[in-house]
Parts: sequence; structure tokens; C-alpha cells
Amino acid sequence: MALPSVVPAPASITSADSAPFAVAAETPIVGDAEAARALRSLVETRTGLTLATRPADAGRSAASDGTEGAIVLEVTGDGPAESYRLAATEASIVVSGADASGLFYGVQTLGQLLSPAALGWQVPAVTIDDAPRFGYRGVMLDVARHFHDVATVKAFIGRASALKFNALHLHLTDDQGWRLQLESRPLLTEKASATSVGGDPGGFYTHDDYREIIDYAGAHHMLVVPEIDLPGHTHAVTLAYPELSEEPVLSDHIREIVRDYGGALPVNGVAYDGMAVGFSSLKIRDEATYAFLADVLGEVARLTPGPYLHIGGDEALGTSAEDYDYFIGRVSRLAADLGKTPVAWHEAGTASDLDPTTVGQFWGYVEPIDGMDAKARGFTAIGSDRAKLILSPADAIYLDMKFDADSPLGLTWARGVTTARRAYEWDPAEVIDGVADEQILGVEAPLWTETVRTLADIDALAFPRAAAAAEAAWSPAVGASELRTWDSFATRVGALAPLWTSQGIGFTPLEGIDWVSEDATGTTTAATVDAGADA
Repeated sequence: MALPSVVPAPASITSADSAPFAVAAETPIVGDAEAARALRSLVETRTGLTLATRPADAGRSAASDGTEGAIVLEVTGDGPAESYRLAATEASIVVSGADASGLFYGVQTLGQLLSPAALGWQVPAVTIDDAPRFGYRGVMLDVARHFHDVATVKAFIGRASALKFNALHLHLTDDQGWRLQLESRPLLTEKASATSVGGDPGGFYTHDDYREIIDYAGAHHMLVVPEIDLPGHTHAVTLAYPELSEEPVLSDHIREIVRDYGGALPVNGVAYDGMAVGFSSLKIRDEATYAFLADVLGEVARLTPGPYLHIGGDEALGTSAEDYDYFIGRVSRLAADLGKTPVAWHEAGTASDLDPTTVGQFWGYVEPIDGMDAKARGFTAIGSDRAKLILSPADAIYLDMKFDADSPLGLTWARGVTTARRAYEWDPAEVIDGVADEQILGVEAPLWTETVRTLADIDALAFPRAAAAAEAAWSPAVGASELRTWDSFATRVGALAPLWTSQGIGFTPLEGIDWVSEDATGTTTAATVDAGADA
């Protein structure tokens, strides 16, 4: 018997040889109010049915409260964090979460199991016991290269949380713009937020905007990880506080990027809308820089309830190795003193005085080159229980890489085109020698926005490859079960097409995947796009 299509692949799934559960307008949702609202909305979007909801009777568990013909949702407090159990029979469906997050993820799985039937909608008879492999499962949205408004960010949160991602990393600052209003340093958005790559309009989030994003993320069981990228990627600071910035370092590489992608060479005090990186730096030995950073990081930390504060640290090519070492040590301690766990890109693993709680984020390749793996091991070598790694291999799960050579969206610097299959066929514990599950905090799929202007662009690049990243973050290791193979994933993710279409997700039907479609009667068919050289 074929197993139902669930993404990311659950830890355990068993189908029963019995009739499915029929979902109709009169089907009640019983139990946890928050989860019931989420399921009610999901079912209505997918099926057009508006199900009634009611709480369990006081003093009784939802599962013992008239379950016949009902969908029961409850938090039991049993099992690992974020885990859930889903048991569907012809008579009822019971989704039990170890905590509120686990119940939310069980609801997302239930939404994927819904399918059209001859006389309505149904859920197959199935038992799923599921828990995440890694505690941190992130997506990153770069809102600096192109600004994305609150509505777009919230839409991205909704899409990501449905795939069981639990962190949104916001890249809030870069050479092209500063995107978060700070009362301590108002000139940053007054003077440095108006532009984006290619001369497109900029923008920024007010405190209220930022709180709205955080609240929406929290309602979807995601935390927000703000990034202030330092000491490079800081040209925007020169527009507001030029006294804190060094002159741009114009290497041959910078000139090549300008030649190939257009724009002008960077000039201090002039807004930059090109795509070159690595030319900017703050003044490392000036105490005014650290007074500025105490204001900036302090205010961001106060605004953000989550545990993490990302300090960047990548591509600081305009900073000497000695100054970089000094800066990263000092700023990582500043972030830790603010009560946050510092996060930094893997280059920071070379810093001799790195705060021992710092988490590293590896953006090198699945097969590391140029000592990227050695730098990443600098974090785990600290020996702290909190100093771990987030895996974001650029040639697998950088969602902004082109999915096709002819795509107008995306770039190709990370080993060329990243197909869906390449996004899937890697394992976090096999990337860096000596770094196994115990040293890995989790997995994050970044989406840089040099070519990304709209939600439609985000959808086209992120889906379905974000689902491959979700499976690397949530599911057992590649090959650990019959579901953790490319062939299984290609079938399962293709079956999500009708759900994604109903939710308005403009995914790209990539090659090698069995894409399912539904006609007006609910009849489903599957077709595989020619796989070509998909590997």
C-alpha cells in the first residue's frame, strides 16, 4: 500500500487497510482553540468547507470527549519538544501534540493529508508519530537588497511554518539599505533606507511593523532572528554616520562584479545599488564604532523576544584579518552581554576571542572548499554546549540560486544551477568532517534578494526547493527510511501542488517531480516534468 504524501517526511508513518475519514461540512473540530482556528482556516482554504469548532468539556481530555465523527486536537505534554501523533480512522481523527508547536505541526500534516473524494473530502486511515531531527529549522529572507513589506514577510512566514520551519532570519542591513527604524540612531532609516539593488525603491520597518512581524511569527510557532551584518556589508551606514566607515576597498573582483552586473563603484556617502560585496568596513579601532553598536544591538535585542542576535561577519574583505579578529571577539561578547546567543557566519570561527556561546552559520558548499570547513569547526572547537552550527550550504539550499539556467530570477555563483534534486540529496551530518548531529543546532535555507522584488518571485524560487530544506531539517537522515530518498520526495512534494495552488503559492514545477493536478470535479492526475539533466 502506498503511503500518503507528507512533507517533510515524518519519523514514522503507517497506513491501515481500512476506509478513510470523511470530512464534510458537519465535521466538528474539538479541543485546543488555537490549533482549531489554524485547522479551520486551512480546511476552508483547501476545500471551501467551514467546519464548526468547540472546546473539550471542562475536566476532560478532548480525545475522550465525543470523538465519533470529529477531528480532535489536544496538547498532552508527552514526548519530545515539537513532536506530535496523528491517528486517523474511519471514525475519527486525533492529533496530539507534546506542546503547542507539536500540535500546530500535526495540523499542518493533517492539511497535507486532505484529498478530494467522490462525495467530498477525506483523510486516509493512517498513524503518524513524528518529531524533528533538529531543534532549529530556519528560513532567511534578505530584506536589504530589496525591501519586502510586512504583508510579504507574513505571507512567507505562513508558507514556511506549514513546512515545519520554526525560525525566520531577517537580514535587515546591507550595503544597499538599512531596514529597521531605531530610536537610538534615527539617521539610519532617515538617510540609508531609500534604495535597493538596481535603483529600486527601498523602505524600512517601524517598531510597530517589526512587532507585527514578530507577533505573526509567534502565532505560527516561529521565532525571529534579526541580523545586523558587521563589520562588512555596512555601506549604508556611511549615508547616516560617515565618520564610522572606512573608504571602500575596490579590488579587481569588485570591478568585475560592476562590469558584469551593472551599477557604479561604491563611494562613501553615496547610496549604493549594485551587487558587489566585500568592499565596506566599519572603523574597527574607533571607540565611536562600539558606542554605535551598543546603541544598535541593544535596541534590536530589546525589540526581539527570541534568543538569537545575528551579527553577520561574512565577506569582510575590506577589513584586515587582525582587525576582523578583534572586532568579532568584541561584538560577539557585546551580543552575549545583552542576553542573546550571538550568531555569526562561518568566517567568524577564526576569531581568537569569540564568545563561547556563539552559534556559527556555515554557508559554504556541501563539499567544502578553501578551508570553509575549518573555519566552521572553530565554533564547535570552543567546547561549549551552546556553541553549535547551523548548516546553510549554498550549493544546496540557497533558495536564490537559479533553478534553471534560463530563469530570469536568481544567481549561479554557488556551483551553477541548483536543481530540486541537488537541493534534496545532501545530509547535514555529512558536510563538515567531525561535526555530527550533536554539534548541529539545525538547518537554514537563505533567500537573498538581489533579483527578488515580489512575493511571486519568492514563491518561484523557494518552492519546491524550500521543501527539500525542510526535510533536511526535520526528517531522519537521508536513507534512514523508505521515505528519505529522492524518488519518494519527488512523489510526495508533487502531491502538494493542489494544496499550494489553493493557498496561492506560485511554485515552479521543477523537473523530475511527479506534479499532481486536480480538475473541477476533484479528480487528480500526476505528470512528471521531463527530468532532463536533473541531478
